[in-house]
Amino acid sequence: MSTQRKKFIALIDKAMADSVQMAQEELMFSYKGILYPATVCSPEVFKALESFEARDDDVFLAGYPKSGTNWVGQILTDLVMTAAKNSEESKNLDDEELEEFPYLEVGDAEKYQRMANLPSRRVIFTHLLPQNLPVSVFKSKAKILLLIRNPKDVATSFYHFTNALTPLPSYNSWDKFFTAFMNGEMPWGSYFDYVFEWNKHADDKNIMTITYEELKEDRTLGVKRISEFLELHLNDEEIQGVVDRSSFQAMKENSAKTHGAFGNVLFRKGGVSDWKNLFNEDHNEKMDLTFEERLGGTNLGKKLKYEVYCKA
Repeated sequence: MSTQRKKFIALIDKAMADSVQMAQEELMFSYKGILYPATVCSPEVFKALESFEARDDDVFLAGYPKSGTNWVGQILTDLVMTAAKNSEESKNLDDEELEEFPYLEVGDAEKYQRMANLPSRRVIFTHLLPQNLPVSVFKSKAKILLLIRNPKDVATSFYHFTNALTPLPSYNSWDKFFTAFMNGEMPWGSYFDYVFEWNKHADDKNIMTITYEELKEDRTLGVKRISEFLELHLNDEEIQGVVDRSSFQAMKENSAKTHGAFGNVLFRKGGVSDWKNLFNEDHNEKMDLTFEERLGGTNLGKKLKYEVYCKA
């Protein structure tokens, strides 16, 4: 995992350095109607992505930005590597030449040719809508762990994140950010579109949905469920090791090694209900109405337990 982190740190450090020289309006570009950060994505990458070939044993983590993908990605990667330790699968896992930045749509256009040389099982993260993933993902038997988080905490986390990270646009007020968020003018698009579109796949046999909140409530149970979904057959001691290494405190303390300077931005609070520090009555009313209109009654909408986590 250490070599993958070198790739992670190098790419983010370059993006942060490049963005300092860019005007705010240059930081994002639109592709098929959705905004993406220009320092880590490009139209050439998205065109090349269409040819990506998923494998039946690939493991994908799909989640909207700021839903906890770095945290759950740590759990997922740790589970797969723990299961592979004593098998042939692990022999090349530390070969630096075979490592890639874990987010599928982030990198250069030649990335997918290199990914063909990665050993199985590949663990791949993505923020993309299902219809924007390569067709091979759904044609294969690859497993997809779908991570969702309540929209008020996503918006709150995204606000602090985008203002602290130079490759993303900054906002001089929460009100301006909230308007942009509700209008879907975000990197990787609208939260509500994201959950709505993934809801169409919620019952697919190769997809398991887990919420950020349920994982926070009982991390051990959540890790066990993910392990069972991936059919990894880990013992209790191995599961507990993954649980211990994925605590917020453990990851924050290790963030300089795993994420470089980016770790200071990434690991801010890692809690639930931080939205109460920003949302006023008007924000709550608008979010509650939009959630009910877009996601009320859907399977994923119900799974989010909006009444529990998002009511003042």
